[in-house]
Amino acid sequence: MGEQLRAYRYALDLTDAQASAVAQHAGAARWAYNHAIATKFKALDERQAVIRGAVDAGADPAVAAKQAPKIPTRFDIQKALNQVKGDDRTDQEGVCPWWHSVSTFAFQSAFSDADRAWKNWLDSITGNRKGRRVGRPRFKAKHRSQDSFRIHHNVKNPTIRPDAGYRRIRVPRLGSLRVHSSTKSLCRAVDRGAVIQSVTISRGGHRWYASILVRQTADEAVPTRSQRLAGTVGVDLGVHTLAALSTGETVVNPRHASVARTRLTKAQRALSRTQKGSNRRRRAAKLVGRRHHEVAERRASTLHAITKGLATGWATVAVEDLNVAGMTASARGTVDKPGSNVRAKAGLNRAILDVSPGEFRRQLEYKTAWYGSTLAVVDRFYPSSQTCSACGARAKLTLADRIYRCAACGFAADRDVNAAINIAAQAAVAPGKGETLNARRAVDDHPQPAGIQSLTAMKREGHRDNAVVTPTRQRVGHPNIGAAQEVAAPYAYG
Repeated sequence: MGEQLRAYRYALDLTDAQASAVAQHAGAARWAYNHAIATKFKALDERQAVIRGAVDAGADPAVAAKQAPKIPTRFDIQKALNQVKGDDRTDQEGVCPWWHSVSTFAFQSAFSDADRAWKNWLDSITGNRKGRRVGRPRFKAKHRSQDSFRIHHNVKNPTIRPDAGYRRIRVPRLGSLRVHSSTKSLCRAVDRGAVIQSVTISRGGHRWYASILVRQTADEAVPTRSQRLAGTVGVDLGVHTLAALSTGETVVNPRHASVARTRLTKAQRALSRTQKGSNRRRRAAKLVGRRHHEVAERRASTLHAITKGLATGWATVAVEDLNVAGMTASARGTVDKPGSNVRAKAGLNRAILDVSPGEFRRQLEYKTAWYGSTLAVVDRFYPSSQTCSACGARAKLTLADRIYRCAACGFAADRDVNAAINIAAQAAVAPGKGETLNARRAVDDHPQPAGIQSLTAMKREGHRDNAVVTPTRQRVGHPNIGAAQEVAAPYAYG
């Protein structure tokens, strides 16, 4: 028994007045974020000047840093803003006399986001944050950044709630908003005791979306009987086929970016013919953003369908630890040492990114925790594609070789299916003794196989049942992998 966070995302059908109010809240949040970042940079310059002056005067740098003024937090920024914001209702001038026309939570959430961006930057500089280096926080431009804002409420006296059945949600200062799909899953969660924490409203393409974050208490998920009987499945991601399973099934790659390339190219060429700063260019840029959003929604729908089918169909899902950044690195090279086959490598990079292997694994990490299964990650250096799944012999393959033929035993199979079988076998073999942690931070009864990494559950959000796009299902083969055979239908925008 433990608490978990889950987000329910819905497309909104707004009236003109509601769309204007939502856009006004997004603009206010953008202004508040920029105000907070500017305040922090100004304080940083003053702090550095004080430290330099003290050090030049002979003070110890550590002592000077402790005595220098601190960088203001969101509470300090909010307190200072209250003194100078003004109010146009009483003709009082200030930096934002219109503040009363939007929810105060739009300001507070923007200040929190600025604190988080500032902390991520400092932690990256000091080495306290893993991963790629995080750059300086940037100011949000109206036509460059995504329109988004977040509204909280008092959970003991909730003002964010489903309203009037399953097709509306009520949000403070915005009223009752109609949603494009049913909120029945959210209503059922609330009836079971889930508490709504906040709602984030953002623009994607030409649509507005509401993501409602809830906190709920859930029992620790355990594998069902059908999952235990199914056992382990190995999954090999690729470009030729989106996913090959160790059961012999393959999922066709929809190639969403390739299918939409004609419409994308047409929109981007129209954008390139416009004059910078013109209204026509602004309209053309919105069309390009809409086309990219359509591709993103179709891709997300396909990945959610496949990952849910895998997480609910087997007790253990085994995947490879792919180095996506290395796989999609540019082959352009340098001026002194230019690369070869640059255009072909760029096309391969686009195809790999269209598959989204990183997002595929991220979804599996939290969905296996939801549905009681376990995610096993095979070491990236394990030669799954070059090993015979029948006898274990090794063979060299090129990208053009689609059939694996073993010279030792005569075994022949699709190279992706052969790799998936090897991945499943690597996850199932368990030499040695001991207990390991599975993806749900629970102790697994089975020892950890060699070359397998344990994972912990990530933030749980983005449920497949609440996806905006509803693809057409084609169930073939294993009854539990029907979702993995879904092909997203064209996105309906109305």
